[in-house]
Amino acid sequence: MTGHSAPAPPAAADFDLVIEGGRHERGYWRDLWRYRELLLFLAWRDLLVRYKQTVLGVAWSVLRPLATMAVFTFVFSRVAGLPSEEGVPYPILVYAAMLPWNLFAGAMSDSSNSVVGSSAIVSKVYFPRLIIPASTVLVNVVDFLISLAVLLGLMLALGFVPSWRMVLLPLFVVPALLGALGLGMTLAALNVRFRDVRVLIPFITQFGLYLSPVGFSSNVVPEAWRGLYALNPMVGVIDGFRWAILGDRVSMNWPGFVLACGVVTALFGLGLWVFRRTERQFADVI
Repeated sequence: MTGHSAPAPPAAADFDLVIEGGRHERGYWRDLWRYRELLLFLAWRDLLVRYKQTVLGVAWSVLRPLATMAVFTFVFSRVAGLPSEEGVPYPILVYAAMLPWNLFAGAMSDSSNSVVGSSAIVSKVYFPRLIIPASTVLVNVVDFLISLAVLLGLMLALGFVPSWRMVLLPLFVVPALLGALGLGMTLAALNVRFRDVRVLIPFITQFGLYLSPVGFSSNVVPEAWRGLYALNPMVGVIDGFRWAILGDRVSMNWPGFVLACGVVTALFGLGLWVFRRTERQFADVI
C-alpha cells in the first residue's frame, strides 16, 4: 500500500501585521464616515425599541407634548395670568416653544445614557464611539417631525395660519441639536465612570425646563436680566422658533440668538473634547 505524504504546511502570509499605537486616532474622522451605516442602524434600532410593545406606539409623541401644553397653558395663563404675544393663542405659544425644548431635552437625555446602554458592543468591537450618542439624536429628530405636524394641525384647527418663515426652522434646529449633543457627550463620558450622573440627568432637564421660556414669553423677563437670561442657549432657540412659526406677531432677538450660538459652540466643543479624551477607556471601565 502506497503511503501518502503529509500535506505541506501553508505558505507564509505575504503581508505583515503591524500594530501601531495611535493609528485609530489619525483615522478617527475618516472612520466616522466609513461606519455611517452603523449610525443609521443604531438609530433605527433605538427607534424600534422606543415604541416596541407599547399600547399607543407613536401616539406617545403626540400625547406627551399635548398634555404638557395643556398643563402649562392652565398654570401660566389661567393661574399666573401671564400674557401671550399679541393675537397668539396661548396653547400655540406654548407648543411652539415645546418643539425645540423637547428636541433638546430628549436628545441630551438619550445621548447621556447611550454609551452605558450600549455596553455590550462597546466592550467587544472597535468603531468610533461618537456614533452612539449621535444616533440617539437622529431618533429625537423623528419625534420632532411628528410633533411639528401636530402643531400645524393645531394651528389650523384654531384658525391660525403658519408663517412662511417656517422654512427657516432648520436655522434654529441645528443649534438645539448641537447643544444637546455637546452636553450629552460630556454627560455620557462622565456616566461611564460615575454612574451617579444618570440620577442628575432628569434633574437637569426638569430644572432647565423652568429656566427656559417654554410656558411663557421671554418678554416677561425684566429688561435688566435679559442679557444674563440669554446665556441659556435655549432662550435664543425658542425665541427663534416662535418667530419662525408665528410670524410678525413675535419679535426676534437676534443678538440673543447669536449669543446662544456662541454658547452652543462652546458646549459642543467641550463635549467633543471630553468624549474624545475618555473614549479609549470606555471598554475597560464600562
